[in-house]
Amino acid sequence: MLLERRAFLVKERVAMMKLTDRYDIFDPETGEMIGFAHENISTFSQLLRLIVNKQMLPTTVVIKETEDSEPVVTIHRPVSFLRSKVNVIGQDQNLVGFFRSKLFSLGGGFTVHNPEGEQIADVKGNWKGWDFKLLDMNGNELGRVNKKWAGAMKEMFTSADNYVITLAESVGTHPGLATLLLAAGLAIDIVFKESK
Repeated sequence: MLLERRAFLVKERVAMMKLTDRYDIFDPETGEMIGFAHENISTFSQLLRLIVNKQMLPTTVVIKETEDSEPVVTIHRPVSFLRSKVNVIGQDQNLVGFFRSKLFSLGGGFTVHNPEGEQIADVKGNWKGWDFKLLDMNGNELGRVNKKWAGAMKEMFTSADNYVITLAESVGTHPGLATLLLAAGLAIDIVFKESK
């Protein structure tokens, strides 16, 4: 099962003039495709992206194991202006938790909350770019999101990103944490890095 894994390689699909994003999810050790994620937004929202900054518009990202399977995780960001809130919804359609972007952060990052609104972790970014850590409230590392270099030509002419998401060794396999960490990796891309 997708959420019983400890590591994910996420590759954003390259496309010219794309109005929605799609990501393929692989096992980083074997290269086996284990899932995918895609934005599920209305045609009106897609067209609105041509004139309004994408980061301000609502979006929903659905994560599935196969094209025909039910979503294992859904990520939803409503309209946002200063601080984005990203809801993480599990396979049972219940809220797993949510992320709230930090207003002032050098490297980018956000707080992680349980369904009741209590902060349970932090996602902290490195000011240089794509190196994010998921830390519990005591500062212990639970997981990490790192950019995987795709090559100069691809990086210069596309907005597509590849990154590796890993749970810390000390965590073991933890489906709830894997859900939040996989969602965090996509939220970093949606909230902080994608602007068009």
